[in-house]
Amino acid sequence: MKGALDGIRVLDFSTLLPGPMATLILAEAGAEVIKVERPGRGEEMRSYVPKWGGSDSSNFHLLNRGKKSIAVDLKDPKSRAKLTPLIESADIVMEQFRPGVMARLGLSYDDMRAINPDIIYCSITGYGQTGPKAMVAGHDLNYQGDAGMAALSLGTPEVPVMPPALTADIAGGTYPALVNILMALWRREKTGEGAQIDIAMAENLFPFLYWAQGEGQVTGDWPGNGDALVTGGTPRYRLYPTSDGRFAAIAPIEQKFWEGFCAAIDLDPALRDDAKDPAATTARVAEILASKPASHWAPIFEAADCCCSIVNGLDEAMSDPHFRARGVFDHQITGPDGSQMPALPVPVAPAFRAATDEARSAPALGADNAACLGSTD
Repeated sequence: MKGALDGIRVLDFSTLLPGPMATLILAEAGAEVIKVERPGRGEEMRSYVPKWGGSDSSNFHLLNRGKKSIAVDLKDPKSRAKLTPLIESADIVMEQFRPGVMARLGLSYDDMRAINPDIIYCSITGYGQTGPKAMVAGHDLNYQGDAGMAALSLGTPEVPVMPPALTADIAGGTYPALVNILMALWRREKTGEGAQIDIAMAENLFPFLYWAQGEGQVTGDWPGNGDALVTGGTPRYRLYPTSDGRFAAIAPIEQKFWEGFCAAIDLDPALRDDAKDPAATTARVAEILASKPASHWAPIFEAADCCCSIVNGLDEAMSDPHFRARGVFDHQITGPDGSQMPALPVPVAPAFRAATDEARSAPALGADNAACLGSTD
């Protein structure tokens, strides 16, 4: 079965995470993705550690499964000219340089549109193509800080809490890019128009803060560090340690779940109305949960069905019977040495995926120069 994007060609100039993850998802849906890399070293992610399969980093393999690679010196006009046939046939271009870099290389949206009028050209940057911060360097942590996201769960001065996920890169970059690319493809289908898409990772974090924005704008009492409903400001939504050093994820927000949870742990009746003295209720819940190991609480939470569970390590999550039953880790990557590991799960419904029972691999640097450019240079 062909994928939903079979016949779509993507020319991918992006590196590291946001763009490559977006084009990975396009590739998993059947698009032909051609990575354009610098000769010699390729993109930065190849050099990361740990290495896997006898060559590039495990990160590179996870993010570039099923793609092609061409090595082109974009600063050399002769080498760059070899891209013209690919630009003519491309449906989508993905790039992730700072604003102005592609224009200096003669590869801006206007340059490519002159060659291919209906091309869809997506740029992912931290702050967008315009505005006072357009040229400012940044990483995920900076974008979360600028958008006010990090401030909602900072921890303490003694133990600052680092975000556990690269939220800006993926939620602010990858997914908005995909959404807008697919909308552009749909519009092009109806009108024949191409599109220039400007994705700014920092500003795309604001939808995730809808609850804090709504509360602050209406009440004037802006949520702070760990004091809101979903950031630990209530006994009903917190991480509590167990006696063996693990953690329980306690989230019985609704009253029926809270009552079930209180009964399951035999919380003192006087403390079950957590509006009276939230700190006292929190302290007693913490004391009770810390008195027993996770193995004691797991079956109790399961029986109570009250939105409570034990926090898994990633290795445990990847072995979870539920995820296994749904085939989350069924797809495989093959390394250059023949070794295999589970591919990165991507949110493509089975009906839209390019069906294959074979493990796919990430490309060696420049492996497709001959096929895509007609040369091995």
